[in-house]
Amino acid sequence: MRPRSTVLAALTTTITIGLAGCGQPAQSPARDQGLSVTTVVPQADPVARWADGYCASVTHLVRALAELPTVDPSTPQQASRTSSDLLSSVVGGLNQSLAGLTALGAPPVRSADGGRADVIGQFTEIRDQAEQARQRIDAVRGDATATKAALGDARATLDRIDALDYLKGLKDVPALAAAEQRAPACRQLDQPPG
Repeated sequence: MRPRSTVLAALTTTITIGLAGCGQPAQSPARDQGLSVTTVVPQADPVARWADGYCASVTHLVRALAELPTVDPSTPQQASRTSSDLLSSVVGGLNQSLAGLTALGAPPVRSADGGRADVIGQFTEIRDQAEQARQRIDAVRGDATATKAALGDARATLDRIDALDYLKGLKDVPALAAAEQRAPACRQLDQPPG
């Protein structure tokens, strides 16, 4: 999935700057504003409709990653505050995606819910890790050494997000993988950032 590669590359650069550059001027990561999902799936195609709902749910996280606030490494306090804001955005995107995936329910394909359940489990673990990293950053605000260590936790969280296959819940089941091709929200996710 292409959108996350560009976004996560910018995030990794930003966090690296934050780790290496407390006391330096702020850097602004690249942002992808091109994610808007409009879906029209025929009612007679329940599998494609479900796949579209799955992708629309995942889009919340992708959009949150594309619109993350900038980390300002100019001082330890600014690095802490802006990193906390970034992690709050990640948690918010994960919460929205989790709510959508949970509300979606099982797919209309027999014995095919394992992928969605796995993604829900991974998103939940990463959300918890991001929230813990945010709380740690808030707790050490102003302490340059502790802030750098806490920013390392934030980067580890982002690395886990980068390693996710958001569409795993679809790709592992042939009927869902085929339906993904008919679902507008899924096609939108697979397009390169514009």
